[in-house]
Amino acid sequence: MKKVVLITGTNSGFGYLTAKGAAERGYTVYASMRNTESKNKARADELNAIENIQVIDFDVTDSSSVEKGVSQILQKEGRLDVLVNNAGYYGGGITESYSEQDVEAMFNVNLLGTWRTIKNALPTMRNQGDGLIINISSGLGRFSAPFMTVYNSTKFAVEGLSEGLHYELRPLGVDVAIIQPGAFPTEIFSKTANGSDAEVVEGYGDLANVPDQVGQGMMQMFEQVKPNPQMVPDAIFKLIDTPKGERPLRTVVDALTGEFVEQANENVKKDFDNFLTAFGMGAMLN
Repeated sequence: MKKVVLITGTNSGFGYLTAKGAAERGYTVYASMRNTESKNKARADELNAIENIQVIDFDVTDSSSVEKGVSQILQKEGRLDVLVNNAGYYGGGITESYSEQDVEAMFNVNLLGTWRTIKNALPTMRNQGDGLIINISSGLGRFSAPFMTVYNSTKFAVEGLSEGLHYELRPLGVDVAIIQPGAFPTEIFSKTANGSDAEVVEGYGDLANVPDQVGQGMMQMFEQVKPNPQMVPDAIFKLIDTPKGERPLRTVVDALTGEFVEQANENVKKDFDNFLTAFGMGAMLN
């Protein structure tokens, strides 16, 4: 039976590459994005023309839109095997310059958008006694680098949501896994959000130039090292191919700074396993 896979945020970046790669592997792919008849029409038409891909239009910030999109898949396929929560956007700059609305908007996509799709996929996966949810986080969901603080906070939240669900859902046959990418040259950096309060930025003097300097350094790094974004879809496919119950909670995909993220993951896991055992939840480790 061909796996039915839903991927969010497929109009660019990791989502686009994952949709194409999943189709090549013979999966039945539902590629979601917004604005399929306007801003993203060219990309939607391109993906729709690929065998095994059907583009569906839904907005992860709209509960009814997500519910309608997932229902559309279930009506046609009767099942959902894999959910890849990739939709999200990046933000940098002076943290104080973010308004309450700026922060709410980023959490609404990066965290609540992830939750909305999970909420709609889980009843089917539970009834199947089988399913895989992969949430795209970041190495910045482990360590919060300055001048990316609001974005980092959304990824810390995705980590918390994913880690708890990983153990909570395992007894029901549903695996939850996190991908922690490093920096890759994708479209995400061309859509960077910044805080809307310009007056605050002026008050930071020369320090306000640091975010731009960080961005320039990152572009130089991409030119020198040329990290391949395809590494992330490949890590997703490896998780899909891994037998149920054997999938790791976290997978780091970062050739540059991934080593210390992996170290943190390993060190925390040892003590966290002891914590779960001490509180009577040791059975959820297996």
